[in-house]
Amino acid sequence: MYRYIFYLRHVELYHNTGKKIRKLFFWIFLKRIEMKYALHIGINVCDEGLSIAHVGPIVINSDCRIGKNLRIHVGVNIGANGGNPPKLGDDIYIGPGAKIFGDIYIADGCKIGANAVVNKTCIEKNKHLVGVPVHIV
Repeated sequence: MYRYIFYLRHVELYHNTGKKIRKLFFWIFLKRIEMKYALHIGINVCDEGLSIAHVGPIVINSDCRIGKNLRIHVGVNIGANGGNPPKLGDDIYIGPGAKIFGDIYIADGCKIGANAVVNKTCIEKNKHLVGVPVHIV
């Protein structure tokens, strides 16, 4: 997973600085890894500190905005529900198989449990979100 994050960060760097040839070079390697491991994380979605725990399908909408220090596990899907995508704060943990969708906001320090379906906003910091549909603990 180190290589994926390495290529993702380089594509973001060269995209933001306007260096198209270098961006294309790293983008090709990034797409190869995405196809091999079923990963898709859009450019400039996650802030610094992205950590992917296991190899496996992870999909994050390209319009999402995610803060620093995201820890994400396999089988996670973060997307829009016909409208705006979610916004996640800093220091978020997302367990395996979790689904997050809709125009919602998750506050800093929240932990989302395995296989949780999050479709409600959580404005309280450092809470645990578990269950289907999500319950704030």
